[in-house]
Amino acid sequence: MTESTQGREERRAELAAGLARTRARIADACAAAGRDRGEVTLIAVTKTYPASDVELLGGLGVTEVGENRDQEAAPKAQAVAAAGTRVTWHFVGQLQRNKCRSVVGYADVVHSVDSVRLAQALADAARRHRDRPLDVLVQVSVDGDPARGGALAPAWGADAVEADRRLDEVAAAVAGDGPLRLAGLMAVAPLGWQPAAAFERLAAIADRFRVDHPTATALSAGMSADLEEAIRYGATHVRVGSALLGMRPTLR
Repeated sequence: MTESTQGREERRAELAAGLARTRARIADACAAAGRDRGEVTLIAVTKTYPASDVELLGGLGVTEVGENRDQEAAPKAQAVAAAGTRVTWHFVGQLQRNKCRSVVGYADVVHSVDSVRLAQALADAARRHRDRPLDVLVQVSVDGDPARGGALAPAWGADAVEADRRLDEVAAAVAGDGPLRLAGLMAVAPLGWQPAAAFERLAAIADRFRVDHPTATALSAGMSADLEEAIRYGATHVRVGSALLGMRPTLR
């Protein structure tokens, strides 16, 4: 066995162990919440990890992969495709309008649309450079702070911001544009908040949101440190990086 082959096998074993632990946590959290395990999708967030890790995860049965920086994600997606590994790519980071054209080229789902202008830019890019619908989750602000990312929901600060950042307006912009398909909501627990409190509020926002958008049932919430609380309050997708892949040097 060559040194490179040995290193790959060792890395595969590390990933398999992390995957087993993560899947067990999700299963336990679903059981504790009285939910079916099949209701929760694991997204492996591979930011700062190499394309070879995505290939190994694909071989271990992971089909959903998340990235948060286009400059890293675009070449990684190309490399993974060239290696013959098929995964669903989720763009989960803050998206700038000038990156929309690149992102629609590889992403299957975008989790972080939080303004009407961004929705319009993404739709325009998808219309020009894509031949299939793009699933979109609207990122919602849990604490109602307009200085943070996320669209603002009614009763949680929406009246204090321009229409561009209001949840109802952003959702309408996504749902009303042919290249985009409104799939649901995404949120991150704000710094300083207890995860349970953050996700309880998110669940309330999601319940109201689904009255107007009954088919937009996806709820992307919870990461390595707080996936149990997110599942307790209805998350359908959890975004897990370090708990699954371990700590690795930052790619430059």
